[in-house]
Amino acid sequence: MTSSPLLHLPGAVAAEGRDEGVAAHYGELYGEQRALADGRGFVDLSHRGVVTVTGADRLSWLHLLLTQHVSDLPAGQATEALILSANGHIEHALYLVDDGETVWAHVEPGTQEALLGYLESMKFFYRVEVADRTADFAVVHLPAGSIAEPGKEHVVRETAYGRDVFLPRADLRAFAAAHGPAAGLLAYEALRVEAHRPRVGAETDHRTIPHELGWIGTAVHLQKGCYRGQETVARVHNLGKPPRRLVFLHLDGSEVLLPAHGTPVRLAADGEDGRQLGFVTTAVRHHELGPIALALVKRNVPVDAPLLAGNTAAAQEVVVAP
Repeated sequence: MTSSPLLHLPGAVAAEGRDEGVAAHYGELYGEQRALADGRGFVDLSHRGVVTVTGADRLSWLHLLLTQHVSDLPAGQATEALILSANGHIEHALYLVDDGETVWAHVEPGTQEALLGYLESMKFFYRVEVADRTADFAVVHLPAGSIAEPGKEHVVRETAYGRDVFLPRADLRAFAAAHGPAAGLLAYEALRVEAHRPRVGAETDHRTIPHELGWIGTAVHLQKGCYRGQETVARVHNLGKPPRRLVFLHLDGSEVLLPAHGTPVRLAADGEDGRQLGFVTTAVRHHELGPIALALVKRNVPVDAPLLAGNTAAAQEVVVAP
């Protein structure tokens, strides 16, 4: 994985794990969060994969493969979509925009090769070309409320959470100089958790379906035509409930360490030896809320039940209704 040149900025501390290659923070974790919350600065997301689709059939072709309705996607309108397995399990999340000639999407770090392999296998007779542009283009994030002008020459995804800018990697240093202060991945993740936004590889495992994470409606369109995994989506939506649900946790602030990804979640009344009812997906320190987390728990866990995340007391808020 190529390391970002912005790791040479003052105070930069490299992220680890899935976010390796960019900065976890630049020495001011809460200050960086506050800047983003106030609409200032930017986040280096240059470790994420960048994939493009060109050709006359690009939107109608993607419409057949994705969970989102994109056949008539207007140029410049951002959306997000999933690719599911045949059994309806989440495999990829694409954050995309069409610029009138090309669909641009960013995806989880290191997943672009597998995604391209699948897309290439589904081209058939359609007039489309897919490409991995990660080596040439980087993604940077401008927070909601930012008045920064990224430049009309760049492709931009504008959402309620901010703007994702696709720019040539060679322009990263110049962009940072013009749009600072830089905020690290820990600040970005803290605001993501606060907003209850799931992430593939963090909130998902090999059997996660979209209903469990609240992706119905935002990334899954229920009135579109067939796509792989649609049968599961329709059956659960119309006839049943998902087996698990995403919850938001307020963690006991007296604990020094945050629970790691995968930490068991149990009923507080049952103690640390009780039956595991779920697991922590992402835990962060928030500049206002203190330690918080997202977790995936069994659907029938009472919504008002105090929980334990490992040995840390946790109060839950409903994200996905049981």
